[in-house]
Amino acid sequence: MTSFGVAYKGRLEDERMLTGRGRYVSDWSFPGQAHGHFLRSDRPSARILSIDASAALAMPGVIKVLTGRDVLAAGHKPMPAAAPMKGRGGADQRVPPRYSLTPDCVRYVGEPVALVIAGTAAQAQDAAEAVVVEYEELPAVLTAQAALAAGAPQLHQSVPGNLVLDFAGGDEEKTKAAFARAAKVVTHAAYHSRVVGNPMEPRAATASYDAGADRYTLHATTQGAGPMRLQVGAMLGVPPEKVRIVAEEVGGGFGVRFNAYPEYGALCLAAKTLGRPVKWVGSRSEVFVSDEQARDIVHKGEIALDANGRILAMRFEYFSNAGAYLAFTGSFINTVNLVNVASGVYDVPAVYVQAKIVLTNTVPTAAYRGAGRPVASYAMERLVEEAARELGVDAAEFRRRNLVPKAKFPYRIVTGFEYDCGDFEGVLDKALQLADWPGFPERRKTSERKGRLRGRGIATYIEASAAGGFAPFDQAHITWEKDGTITLRTASHNHGQGHETTLAQVASAVLGVPVEKFRLRTSEPDFFMTANPTGGSRTLLGMGSAFHWAALEIVKNGIKLAADALESAQADIEFDSGAYRIKGTDRSIGIAELARQHPGKLDLDYRDRPKVPSTFPNGCHISEVEIDPETGEAEVVAYVACDDAGNIVNHQIVEGQMQGGITQGAGH
Repeated sequence: MTSFGVAYKGRLEDERMLTGRGRYVSDWSFPGQAHGHFLRSDRPSARILSIDASAALAMPGVIKVLTGRDVLAAGHKPMPAAAPMKGRGGADQRVPPRYSLTPDCVRYVGEPVALVIAGTAAQAQDAAEAVVVEYEELPAVLTAQAALAAGAPQLHQSVPGNLVLDFAGGDEEKTKAAFARAAKVVTHAAYHSRVVGNPMEPRAATASYDAGADRYTLHATTQGAGPMRLQVGAMLGVPPEKVRIVAEEVGGGFGVRFNAYPEYGALCLAAKTLGRPVKWVGSRSEVFVSDEQARDIVHKGEIALDANGRILAMRFEYFSNAGAYLAFTGSFINTVNLVNVASGVYDVPAVYVQAKIVLTNTVPTAAYRGAGRPVASYAMERLVEEAARELGVDAAEFRRRNLVPKAKFPYRIVTGFEYDCGDFEGVLDKALQLADWPGFPERRKTSERKGRLRGRGIATYIEASAAGGFAPFDQAHITWEKDGTITLRTASHNHGQGHETTLAQVASAVLGVPVEKFRLRTSEPDFFMTANPTGGSRTLLGMGSAFHWAALEIVKNGIKLAADALESAQADIEFDSGAYRIKGTDRSIGIAELARQHPGKLDLDYRDRPKVPSTFPNGCHISEVEIDPETGEAEVVAYVACDDAGNIVNHQIVEGQMQGGITQGAGH
């Protein structure tokens, strides 16, 4: 790893957060606002026969109760899915309709059935308990494989067999041929448990409606205002220009806040109906059954080996539980992202991946920390580990034997990506050294003498950073303000990643202006910017590159202004450390002074440029765990992480992200 940008310790955003000056979504309050509470389904599958809200409407402070019928009457549309996906034979994915309040059936525990609006949050919650819903119970199905079985309950008429998408990637024929000539085939199957993202700040939103402008404003927890605006507009059946999304501080995302949610459409309808803002703040237990979840995937993997223990091919079959509806990114992450890095850091001549996206009566699943790629890594590493055991080969040695050698870079993997560079063996060696790999048997004996069991695990990974993204380009806006500060604007949202600091470091390195002079504005509602939301480990690479190039263009644009100010030919002007100079002299003028003298001349709206290609950070992690055989208590007693993240802008932030990821992974 190498450094890039201006060195800076700490984070610009920390003081604001630590002194309580950050404004999170639930901190926003508006004159005349009402409060909403969602009545949610308490069963996984049932037909709604009737909803009686009369008792709730008679309670103190209650203003309105909205149901799915109101949503349909208002002309709301089903929630959108991401870019159309194609399955085998070019078949389209099947997207079931999903409304902000379900109008006919409930299909998972936690689905919004009604929105109660009252003067206070407590009044709304009390009244929601008085709403009477008459249900006709229907059979439910909870696992992907059960949902595909003959005679299984059907969740949606538009999705026969509950199969959203039957996807395949890689080279099937080449993989079959490799397995046919293999000296040994090893098989392994596993279940990737369902997880709840559970960010620190529960999901919240406040909607308002400007009748004069016919425009909605939604303060909401989001990872990117641009995509959220498009999704909410589609839900409401209005152009995206009619929707403003506001998000200053957001207490965590992890992929859970990548997409819009049904509650946002219902809140917008309530605000328009009542002519006043309506606020909702989810409880911790509420978002556990309403936020998108992740994983819940069964996989089977096979690895073909030659007589020397070299990998000839891999093939995988995945059954992905999408939940009751297809989330905006639901099919993409569990198909394309499974294929992209299916061979990991290994030199594998043939790979074939099959993935079925299936509907069940559970909470919809979508992105969470890696969005499909951790599933692929886990499936592959478990298979590699099993192969090493069956061959009787040391786990580290088997991995080394099959790594992509440094001499082969750039290396095009069979699923399409090209790894531009890497030193996979060097990363492995460093991890083994730090973990004292040969010393494990002695440490195990020490644990045994204490009456404890000791085991270890090793895994490699590779990430396709900045891969994909739904926006055509990343837009970066740089403005020189009258007070001498510089505003960086982007639609990619900062919610714990340190973007205020790292993006300032990138721009500072080019412009030569102190990092402290920069201010990052993300998701500003009246700057309808094009950019991908924060996710997929792509913001610094995508947006950082955009700000880097934008700053270079500003420096270039300033040459004429500097030449005029210094009364020199443009060819004689050079730029360094924040100032333009006449070559060979001490005559100079700072870029900040030029910006002050020529307001707006050095501002730049950087757009319509090609997206940067993916990069491929990778690593090797080794963990040792002790278990008390009597109580089952487990303790991580040693953990080594060796990660190659390429060019590092801020070492402190990168180390913090590594530590946070490891801790969160252990927690799940």
